[in-house]
Amino acid sequence: MTSVTPYLQADKLGEYQDKLVQLYMADAALNQTIPDSIRKSTEWLLRQVNCFYSNKIEGNPTHPKDLLKTQESNQTNSSEELSGAILELLVHLEAQIKAKNASTSLKDVCTQEFIGKLHQSFYEKLPEEHLIVKDLEGREIVRNDGSKLLIVPGEYRTLDVKVGSHIPPGPDELSGYMRWLEQMFNPERIHGTNRVIAAAALHHRLAWIHPFQDGNGRVIRLLTDCYMRCAGFGGYGLWSITRGFGRNTQNYYSALAEADKPRQGNSDGRGNLSDAGLLHFTKYFIDTALDQVSYFSDLLEPRKLGIRIDYYFEMRAKGGLPDSSGEQLPLLKIMARDIYRLLLEKGAMSRSAICQHLGKSEQTLRPILKQMDSERLISAKPKKDIELKVSANSVEFLFPQLW
Repeated sequence: MTSVTPYLQADKLGEYQDKLVQLYMADAALNQTIPDSIRKSTEWLLRQVNCFYSNKIEGNPTHPKDLLKTQESNQTNSSEELSGAILELLVHLEAQIKAKNASTSLKDVCTQEFIGKLHQSFYEKLPEEHLIVKDLEGREIVRNDGSKLLIVPGEYRTLDVKVGSHIPPGPDELSGYMRWLEQMFNPERIHGTNRVIAAAALHHRLAWIHPFQDGNGRVIRLLTDCYMRCAGFGGYGLWSITRGFGRNTQNYYSALAEADKPRQGNSDGRGNLSDAGLLHFTKYFIDTALDQVSYFSDLLEPRKLGIRIDYYFEMRAKGGLPDSSGEQLPLLKIMARDIYRLLLEKGAMSRSAICQHLGKSEQTLRPILKQMDSERLISAKPKKDIELKVSANSVEFLFPQLW
């Protein structure tokens, strides 16, 4: 097994140690700023963002509008009616939820079992045509009995692969490398800001090992999300490093390629891979995280968000906005703005409480609430408190330049 430096010591980062402290402070500020009333919708929205960018990196061109429209039209129960590209995104959304729900334990987040389950959760819901293994020339691989070789969800690859100019370890070496990774990146053994340094290295080292026949990139980014939560970022889920990777895929791949480089002389670390290359990727990782925390902190700043909410509902009251397909949205009374702002401030409320706060009768508000519910601006289920939501038609106005 090739000797590989797991992650860098903090003193190698120089001024980036200060950036790590800045990152934690920015995350904490964002986490304290977002009211509980909109947190659930914001985390839902961030899953759409992660889904879009992670799959965009892998060449899936599906626009978020199509993903949101598919979910709102309740087509998700009939996979036969969906395109392969849309189905990939829907499965990825579900995998994110499973990953977050399962990644609460520090001791488990980096185990082979957990990483295998991330891969399994993505591929077990895909039809057979998505599981066909192809060779380096893109041809389907056929077994001796004439059957097609298929990806087995959650299991390591059985063939050699080449990723760009990088040739990952052979199949017979994978178990050894994954045991090494499980031991070296256990967050219970890593403390303070070193966990972010380890998260960056883990991202590259798992990509370098390339344990699965396909789906490695998406699995690695899912694992990075889980690891960042374990690194102590209470606001993670309100911001996403995957968006930063996907905004400039060329920079992302270039940074990974730097860490792929072999050691450049005796002063470039002790392993076979370049410590300077890993330092480059680690700094890229930290800069990307800082950029994304800054972007989402500005996007979700309450005063600015309030201005965008006012603008959206004022335009809706005038009939001046199109829906996600370009068709004109129906008129929506300006009282909808007051309902939305109230739910943003107070959180979920009963119908009677909303009426009392706004000084309006239930008869007056009933048709407005019904329309807002039909447009997914709120959730107004019978005998349940009314909750705030973000709809496919409002997302680009309330959260501009998100995609």
